[in-house]
Amino acid sequence: MTPSSRLPLIFIVATVTLDAIGIGLIFPVLPRLIEEVTGRPISEAALWGGILTSSFAAMQFLFGPPLGALSDRYGRRPVLLVSLAVMALSYLAMALATTIWVLLATRIFAGITSATQSTATAFIADITPPADRGRRFGLIGAGFGAGFVLGPVIGGLLAEVHLHAPFYAAAALALTNLILGLVVLPETLASENRRPFSLAASNPFTAIWTAIRLPDLRRVLLCFFVLAVAMNVYPTIWAFFGPVAFGWSTTMVGLSLTLYGIFFALGQALLVGRLIKRLGEHRAALFAMIANAVTLAAIGLATSGVFVLMVTPFTALGGAATPALQAIASRTTPPDAQGQLQGVLSSINSVAMIISPLIMTQVFHLFTGPAAPVLAPGAPFVLAALLMVVCVALHVAGSRALKSAAP
Repeated sequence: MTPSSRLPLIFIVATVTLDAIGIGLIFPVLPRLIEEVTGRPISEAALWGGILTSSFAAMQFLFGPPLGALSDRYGRRPVLLVSLAVMALSYLAMALATTIWVLLATRIFAGITSATQSTATAFIADITPPADRGRRFGLIGAGFGAGFVLGPVIGGLLAEVHLHAPFYAAAALALTNLILGLVVLPETLASENRRPFSLAASNPFTAIWTAIRLPDLRRVLLCFFVLAVAMNVYPTIWAFFGPVAFGWSTTMVGLSLTLYGIFFALGQALLVGRLIKRLGEHRAALFAMIANAVTLAAIGLATSGVFVLMVTPFTALGGAATPALQAIASRTTPPDAQGQLQGVLSSINSVAMIISPLIMTQVFHLFTGPAAPVLAPGAPFVLAALLMVVCVALHVAGSRALKSAAP
């Protein structure tokens, strides 16, 4: 790969990294912000946190396929730049919010055009041969993880200065990223690979139904969904889990997320490509799912914050699951439909993000609220571990079905 052809890959990974920094900045402070605008204790604030996350995801579900289809018609560049502009505005609105309803409105508005990661993934598919897509998709995850190395710790430290400071910082980062994109972002979708935009075909329900009717995609997409439901326990519960279970401060929550981000990024950059190359996409996904089940159970049953921090590096072993499944799905999709596929995957992930926060925060409230039968703030992680067992079973069944169908 020449330096000039490497530039689009470097830029898109940098874009995802900066986006993750902006998102990671607000994670440590969100529980306190919700408590401030609602006046409710943390166990009830967690419920509002679930509603905010689910409303964002609901908009991504509805608008993910249309935006993916628009990127197949007009190119990746305009969709990505509009997404960055809206992201900057949404963070600024969150910084100025004084009621929970304003916070809710900003999350709905941001969710409508928050297509950054799905468009970035389609961008990677445009410039990468099918055999290398699993490794390249891992770089997207590495960039996202690298953002969490810096984002949460900076957010935790800024929150000690002022509760709203992380949101202003996130808005500034998104705006900087937009300016950078306007200057250097290339268009990677060739004119011969563009397809007409159809609003009917971009209906998320129609797009998902069309995809799951394909035998080679059905089980992959179902497994992708269960995986997403389980793994969304981290962004949904972590900032509430640490303070209740171990008395962590906002700064400590930020530092723990940074530790997670370091090892997640290292795993995506150094392990994913090697695992897929050595084991193949199917076996690499299976290995990662089993690793996720073990680490989720360990965190959920932990009685010591130090033990959780010791387990955190091993979460990197599970990072290959998503890029391996993305690569399997991408292999079955033609070049002119990669954006639509990523829109479908984005919508499936969004459905998981709608369901998971509502379930996980209810479980957290059930086991931490005044009427809790027993104090067990790790219960959502135990539930996620059980879902990973289901995911393993689905993947194994799907792999056997493909082998039996092969000539």
